[in-house]
Amino acid sequence: MSTTVRAWGAPGAGQPLEPFTIERRDLRPDDVRIDIAYCGICHSDVSTVAGEWGERRWPLAPGHEVVGTVTAVGSEVTQFQVGDIAGVGCMVDSCGSCEACLAGEEQFCTVARVLTYGGTMPDGEYTQGGYAQQIVVQEAFALQVPDTIPLPNAAPLLCAGITTYSPLLHWGVGEGTRVGVVGLGGLGHMGVQIAAALGAEVTVLTHSASKAADALRLGATDVVATSEPGALEAARGRFDFLLNTVAAPLDFDAYMNTLRVDGVMCNVALPKEPFSAPVRTFTNARRTFAGSLIGGIAETQEMLDFCAEHRIGAEVEVIAADRINEAYDRMMRSDVKYRFVIDTATV
Repeated sequence: MSTTVRAWGAPGAGQPLEPFTIERRDLRPDDVRIDIAYCGICHSDVSTVAGEWGERRWPLAPGHEVVGTVTAVGSEVTQFQVGDIAGVGCMVDSCGSCEACLAGEEQFCTVARVLTYGGTMPDGEYTQGGYAQQIVVQEAFALQVPDTIPLPNAAPLLCAGITTYSPLLHWGVGEGTRVGVVGLGGLGHMGVQIAAALGAEVTVLTHSASKAADALRLGATDVVATSEPGALEAARGRFDFLLNTVAAPLDFDAYMNTLRVDGVMCNVALPKEPFSAPVRTFTNARRTFAGSLIGGIAETQEMLDFCAEHRIGAEVEVIAADRINEAYDRMMRSDVKYRFVIDTATV
């Protein structure tokens, strides 16, 4: 059995999104049903709809930055009750028994990780995302959203928040750490706030000098305008940690050279083109290039609680569902400060 709900999605790769209906399964004993209030628009949604991230089954409703109210719980659910504010991020299932899952890092499960949309559950159910009225998810993959964070500002934390929080924690960013955040967009503006709250000295490296005031307001202490000649050369050996949130091509060697001895550059964006740099860029200062992918469920909950404690939320522009295609176009032009969020009451 299932329930039909309204949603917005793409009928095919590269096609504009439009309203349609999707099926949500009836509650299983370990499920919670969430009436979605808001859903953020992530750049990965745009890439998926464009057909850049492989084959999908169409029509498909994107969306993995989901917040709303629990309206029903299964008989075995213990952590949620009707009326709770809950969230759903990028995953809705994993094998639960591999090394990654047992370590609480379900995002690295290679056995049976299921994405919130465009994935297939063990029973064959094809997952549809949060551009919809409602979602049903296992209790183990639902998050408690603190009520001190306004829901529109909380939604992007389920992807943009954890994507930046996880590497900052993993590489020990804190008091005394000099952090450079490359790019001030949906990911970058979260990275600045979280790194600053961790006690780091934060510098934003941005091609858009016009974003300097926002960078400082969000917690940065300095801004490097990378469009200015010699700006990166002047920053050589300055940072302990670089968080690259930009999917566009960049002068990889020049950015790596802004790292100090033992410095780490972590990529959380997914550029189409590979990076390259001379080996000496790494050996001369024992530098490391790394990557990171969201976070596990426990760490995502930790991030939400951290953001609530430090009064951190995404800066958003709330839109009606019939403006989703416009929002996609504007995202491609970097014309948003700093995340679009869909008011799903308009779905």
